Amino acid sequence: MKIAIASDHGGVNIREEIKSLMYELGLQYEDFGCECGTSVDYPDYALPVAEKVANGEFDRGILICGTGIGMSISANKVRGIRCALVHDVFSAKATREHNDSNILAMGERVIGPGLAREIAKTWLQTEFEGGRHSNRIGKITSYEEK
Repeated sequence: MKIAIASDHGGVNIREEIKSLMYELGLQYEDFGCECGTSVDYPDYALPVAEKVANGEFDRGILICGTGIGMSISANKVRGIRCALVHDVFSAKATREHNDSNILAMGERVIGPGLAREIAKTWLQTEFEGGRHSNRIGKITSYEEK
């Protein structure tokens, strides 16, 4: 699995934690920034990651900002992206099993690094169940293609 990861200035610390986790899990990833502590615009980081996931260059993406809200809104503007804003382990599992989410968004100002690692690990290791959920994802895809 190949993962694209990025954050704005509000998510730099948790991005580093998640990169460490992916290294420990033996996952291939590419970091798309940001490399600063000063204010930057989250769409400048969310949209390139979402485009790379949507066009198949990466299997999944992880985005982090202060709350995760801006990143998730931005990513979900890209056709084919199902970005889930998650701040608990149960939702991380459910969004993979039921929604086949391909991008995870989290907020550094909402959760700490330990919980962020558990959420990301669960999300990265959970597979889509398919079945009745495939029909629902198909409806979303059909709508996007209109």
